[in-house]
Amino acid sequence: MAQKRKKTTRKKTASTRIKKKEALTEADIAYFQALLLEKRREIVGNVSEMSDEALKKSRMDASGDLSSMPIHMADIGTDNYEQEFALDLMDSERRMLHEIDDALQRIQDGIFGVCEGTGNSIGKPRLEAQPWARYCVEYARLLEQGLVPSYEEPDYGSDNGEENED
Repeated sequence: MAQKRKKTTRKKTASTRIKKKEALTEADIAYFQALLLEKRREIVGNVSEMSDEALKKSRMDASGDLSSMPIHMADIGTDNYEQEFALDLMDSERRMLHEIDDALQRIQDGIFGVCEGTGNSIGKPRLEAQPWARYCVEYARLLEQGLVPSYEEPDYGSDNGEENED
């Protein structure tokens, strides 16, 4: 009977040590906050450049042509494709900005580095690779495999011009 108690106590002590080892220090949090802010600045710059390029007023502004009519019909398709591609990139960047803003808010709330699915710590290597991560690797893998219920991602204003008429 006494041996069982000792084993249980050792396991609890070991798991407590692991949690303490994985917990983020104030220096870690400051480091990740700086990473997030730098990535945010980079994305804001990218979005500004892309919007300037994608939303040029006319073909003449975009290419320097003296005429607003394309030389070839395929030019219209190319222009449309390039504009749509840039708009898709901007939408992706906007979603990333929201993820970064959410991570910065988690820092303010004191819950940065905690998996939203399990409540466990998110490992430093994962946060190094993706500082805006919401989930630990294990839970993210389960989400990808469809083994845990996924909650609908928030819609960050990507309105496709469609109105919901009930």
